[in-house]
Amino acid sequence: MIGETPLTLYLVKQLESAIRARLDTTLRQYRITTVQYTALSVLQHRGDLSSAQLARRSFVRAQTMHETVVGLERQGLIERHPSPDRKHVLLARLTPTGQTKLAECRAETEQIEKDMLRGLTCSDATTLRELLDRCHHALAHPPGDDIADDAGQLTSTG
Repeated sequence: MIGETPLTLYLVKQLESAIRARLDTTLRQYRITTVQYTALSVLQHRGDLSSAQLARRSFVRAQTMHETVVGLERQGLIERHPSPDRKHVLLARLTPTGQTKLAECRAETEQIEKDMLRGLTCSDATTLRELLDRCHHALAHPPGDDIADDAGQLTSTG
């Protein structure tokens, strides 16, 4: 029906698409993709991860992450080593070159976030983050799937 308010799902997808377009354009000058940047950022914050773990945390399929990891390794931005627990699993970690690449991108990626939040007060931005986190949690952790994680928050077993 014309004039009907769009679903929140649609608005979130519009925002995601706008963010992705800005990141794609910005990161092109640094010769990395948005998926590569996301993977590097996740590794910076999480430490050594398998390709499968990295895929889940970067919101891409395992096959896409495998290709991403191979490309990042070729560029010298990450290195892989066997897991101490499971020798057949390779863990990725940032190299000093990868740390430098993230540092090069930092100012412009932070500017994208500032542009997105322009017009919001600090309180609005904090509330937005909290509400988005709650929305994510509601979809990622269906009712009845409530095992407490290390932070005391309810999480799924998956």
